[in-house]
Formats: sequence, structure tokens, C-alpha cells
Amino acid sequence: MKDSAVRGRNESAWLLPTSPGTNHGLREGMRRFADHDEVDLVVVGCGAGGSTLTQRLARQGWSVVVMDAGPFWDPETDWVSDEAGSHHLYWTEPRVISGNDPVPLGSNNSGRGVGGSMVHYAGYTPRFHPSDFQTQTLDGVGADWPLRYEDLRPYYEDIEGELPVAGEDWPWGDPHSYPHSPHPVSGNGEVFQRGALAAGITTKVGPVAIANGRFGHRPHCIYRGFCLQGCKVNAKASPLITHIPDALAHGAEVRADSMVTRVETDDRTGLATGVHYVHRGTQRFQRARMVAVAGYSIETPRLLLNSASARFPDGLCNEFDQVGRYLMVQGAPQTAGRFESEIRMWKGPPPEVSSEEFYETDPSAAYKRGFSIQTVSPLPITWAEHVTAQGHWGSQLREYMRDYVHWACLGALCEFLPQPDNRVTLASETDRHGMPVAHFSYSQCDNDGLLMKAAQSAMERILRAAGAQEVITIDRFAHLVGGARMAADESAGVVDASCRTFAVPNLYITDGSVLPTQGSANPALTIMALAARSADLLARGARRGTPTSHR
Repeated sequence: MKDSAVRGRNESAWLLPTSPGTNHGLREGMRRFADHDEVDLVVVGCGAGGSTLTQRLARQGWSVVVMDAGPFWDPETDWVSDEAGSHHLYWTEPRVISGNDPVPLGSNNSGRGVGGSMVHYAGYTPRFHPSDFQTQTLDGVGADWPLRYEDLRPYYEDIEGELPVAGEDWPWGDPHSYPHSPHPVSGNGEVFQRGALAAGITTKVGPVAIANGRFGHRPHCIYRGFCLQGCKVNAKASPLITHIPDALAHGAEVRADSMVTRVETDDRTGLATGVHYVHRGTQRFQRARMVAVAGYSIETPRLLLNSASARFPDGLCNEFDQVGRYLMVQGAPQTAGRFESEIRMWKGPPPEVSSEEFYETDPSAAYKRGFSIQTVSPLPITWAEHVTAQGHWGSQLREYMRDYVHWACLGALCEFLPQPDNRVTLASETDRHGMPVAHFSYSQCDNDGLLMKAAQSAMERILRAAGAQEVITIDRFAHLVGGARMAADESAGVVDASCRTFAVPNLYITDGSVLPTQGSANPALTIMALAARSADLLARGARRGTPTSHR
């Protein structure tokens, strides 16, 4: 019954081949529009938000072109079970970083190609908590969203069914269940469960967007341990397989290898008229009645700032100097423990067992908001980075690498707070298209540092309680959000509660840049839920001046 309900709104899982692979016929036969066609919607970016918006509106009969700067991946031929061989999945175009705590870009926090960063994410898909939408009111920090958790709940449920998500009944935030039962627990997960039980901390298995058993024509997970390198068997969800097939079947066009350089607006009306883009070295322009930008938290502000015009001299939608501001990362320290027995932490989904016991503000703590803890499973190259970060080299490094099977690893996600000076601007350098590159400046506040220390302490306590003989921690960052945030009015943000920009009535932003706060949760599910909600509002004509049907 649940599968039939999913199939009624998104048939992607049934449009894949019955054995692992790609439906090449669906891609080769997709509808193709001409640049001079005024399509109903052109979407910039084919990741979590862009793919969901495209699929939903294509089903409503809209003519939609979604562009992505990267390739249209074929998992069977383009992806390999190898860390070093998977760097082409990342966005590695030049960027400038600065600030007191500059954030490295180009690996775990960015994606390239159809499917976006969800192609190489770990598959972990928790919901935000109700408190995440009111952190200023409840805790005196961050910002209140112009919508509430209840506005997203039905979209969370829909997307969880479409991915699908597997996990135990969830007791935190808004307690809920998942459509698929949890996966078997691996050695790494057993260590977390054992240590947490001894330390009096509740854990649960999941939630992961990895099919537990067959789903449509998608196969079950085979626990190969290469989730972060792209799932060759199509068990792990990404928009490439969960939403794009259905979008193509309903007449959408995916225009890969197309780098959008500017959103064009009419200086007289202020409306968006289409996008300039580069395809195979040629400058082109696609006409559209509406534009949606979904390039994520670095590229979306960059595109808006680069789309300056006589009407918008400081950048598109930037009259109040809000574009690029309040960009956030999550503190993501990882703590590993060495055990006498073999753990083999790579066997199983990386984020398999988790706890949100520290998610909400603890009134007795010196910091506001909190963190979550998950199992993580660094593969050998990443594990070598952990070890060298402790100062080990030469024979010591080799010894740690030989000992790899004896280590278990936990990772935290710390809710760093939005700050106006953590922002994207345009650098003086230009890329290979002649477009100014993004300059991302980032500095932590005192609360951020306290959260990192608290998370490390909790993870060390769990691993010690499980019997670890040695523990090591590496500080990391993950999950960019913000940069074009949602707000109640244009003086405080770039888009309204429907993801429509305040400045341009027919321009939407449907990616993680609109999040006013980030919680201690991985953002993919929330980005997709927001995009699904925006599509629903557009399809129902809930906003004056928006199209309600295909022209």
C-alpha cells in the first residue's frame, strides 16, 4: 500500500532497469527544448532542491529545463569503489576562502553533476526538530523561520517515502516512524550502542535513505562501504535515481554540462526572463517565464551577485545587502577509538546508529543549542588524514594504517550559529568562464567552539565506555547552508516562506541557501521538503502572479 502511494506521485524507482544500471532509453528520449522556447521554468542546479522542484512541476504539466554544470552521471560506468578515483564527484572549481576559521571547500560539502552532493553524501536523512524553526524565540540565538515545523511535516513524510528512509521509530523532536525497517547493525554501530548504553545515552538505528530490501526496481543495499563514492548499485537514494527519472518521464529536460553564469532580468518590469549559460564552450541564453536557482550555498549567492544590472546594481535581490550573508557550516568533529577486537567499521552504511540526545539547548550548559552523534566510517585515505592530524608520520602512520580494522569512529554535527559576516562575496579572480569566483569568509563564535568541545567530550565518553584503549579526534566541518536565507521581510532575508525572492516575483531559490538555521541534522531531507512545498504552492497558484498551468 505504501509503495503504491509513492508510485502515484513519483514513479522513479519503477522507471529504473530491473537490474542495477541506467534507463538510457529514458534519457535519450527525453523532451528537448530550444533556447528560444519560453519554458515555464528553468532551474539552475540539479541537486536535492532543483531535482525535487523539477519532478514535482513536470508532473503538473509544466515545461521545465533543469541545468547542471556537471555531467549526467551513469553510476555503472562513471563511479568506482575507490576514494582517490571519486574526486570527480566534487565541485573543485576555484574559490577563495578566508576568515579566522576558513572552511575547506571541494569535497564533503559540495557536489558536481546531476544529483548534486547527494550523489556522495552518506545517506543520513533526519528531520529538523520543531525547535529549529524558533531558535531566537526559544533560545535567544539564531533566527526564527517564517514557517513552522508543522508546515513541513507532510512533505517530510512524502520525501521519506520516496527515498525511501529506513530506521527505528524516532523519539526526538517530533516523534515519528519511518517507512522501512532499520538495517542490520555493523561492528561500528555495535560499539556505539554498547558505549552509549553504558554511558546512559539513548541511540537509535537510522534514519538512512538506503533501501532495506528491494524498492521498485532498485536493489537492496549490499553493505559494500562506498556510500561516499556514489552508490553503483542504486540502493542509496540520490535525486539522480529518486526524482530525475520521473521528471524525464513527465517531459522535463535535464541539460547537463551547462554552467549558468547570469540570471537575466527586465530592467523595466524587474522580472526574470531566463538564464545565460555556457554549454560546451558556447555562450547561450534560455528563455523562461520563471527561474529557480538551486546551486547551493556558495554558487547561489555567487550567481545572484554576478547578475547585477541597472535595476539591481549591487547584485540580484541584494537591495538590503542580504545575499551571501549568514552562511553556516556544521562543526563535524570525528572521534575514533581503538579496540582489541576487529571492528571493520567500513562494513555498513556510514551513518548507521545515531543519537539526538544532545540536540536541544541544555539549560545547565554554557552554550546554546546542541549537537547530534552518528557512526561514521572513514575509508583508508580519510583515516590516514585523521592519523596525520595527530602528528603521526612515517613508521607511526604505517602502524596506525595496519591497525585500521581495530578502530571504530563516531562523528558529531554541531549547530554553529548564523552570523552576518560569515558570507560569500565576489573575488577579483575569475574562473575559466570569465565569471568572478566566490570568496567565502568564515569565523566561528564562542558558542561554536564550546559546542565542538562538548561534542568531542561526549564521543570520547561513549567510546571509553565501550572499552576503547585509545581515542583520537579530528576537527572537521560539513554541510554548508544559508547565504540567501528565508525571512519574514526583505530587510532580513532574500526569500519568503514559499522560497520566492522578495525582489523578483518570478524568481525562486530552492536549495540549502534559504535555511535560516541548520539544527544538528544533515540538511538534505529538509531541502527536498522545502522544494516540494514550494512546488505544491506554485502548482496550486497559492501566490498571486505565479503560473498555475503549462502554457
